[in-house]
Amino acid sequence: MKKVILLTAVILLSATTFAQAQDGLTGTVDLTYLSQYIWRGFELYGNQSAIQPSIDLDLYGTGLGLNVFWSRANSSGYESEEELDLTLSYSNTLYEYETYATDYQVGWMYYYFPDGPWAPGAIVSDFQEMFATLSWPEILPEGIVPSYTIIKMWASKEGSPARDVSGWLHILGLGYDLPIEGLLPDTPEQILHLSATMVYNDGVFDVDNDWSHAVLGVSTDFDLGNDCTLRPGIYYQSSWENDVNPSDEFWASLGVSYAF
Repeated sequence: MKKVILLTAVILLSATTFAQAQDGLTGTVDLTYLSQYIWRGFELYGNQSAIQPSIDLDLYGTGLGLNVFWSRANSSGYESEEELDLTLSYSNTLYEYETYATDYQVGWMYYYFPDGPWAPGAIVSDFQEMFATLSWPEILPEGIVPSYTIIKMWASKEGSPARDVSGWLHILGLGYDLPIEGLLPDTPEQILHLSATMVYNDGVFDVDNDWSHAVLGVSTDFDLGNDCTLRPGIYYQSSWENDVNPSDEFWASLGVSYAF
């Protein structure tokens, strides 16, 4: 575990140093602890916790973004499911200043499992996805923001154990920032980020085409100074499709990030 923490620190420090050396390049470095890793409704790593460092870069204000994400279980036995993901995306806004203003993001994501090959019952072979997310920050009253995401997934190689990954996901979401009285003496106001999503799985990992689950979440930010932020969160999943997850799930997260 000490080696994992050291390697994580080296990767994040190296990435941050490189980014800061590039004039006009901004982004965020993040390190998040999860009590349980739930991905698209599926329970990964059993009931074990995970550590997830990442770096998110805004490429010179062009709307182009680059994200590198790493996930590793904090217990042995899940080495083949260690995950390193690369995401390229583009974000922009349509109809700005209108009630129907639309924020959108389109992108491509590659899931790489460096410690494959395949092990029974594990999602270990590389796969990819294309995605598009639309959100409407002004269309509903009281600051409620609806969103819709469509995702197409497929295996990176024909005949791989991940061939059943091919399919579509449709995600409906609602978000709302709720201001409350500050939780710290020097903080006059605290913002709770409330979220609700409902997912339709159209055959990803060979499951029945149906509404598979819904997730409710709440998180908040604490300013630590020097561009650092602490974000705790709690989440609850109501599972509806046994092929995706036979039980409801509850988990917590704790992340610390540095913006540059």
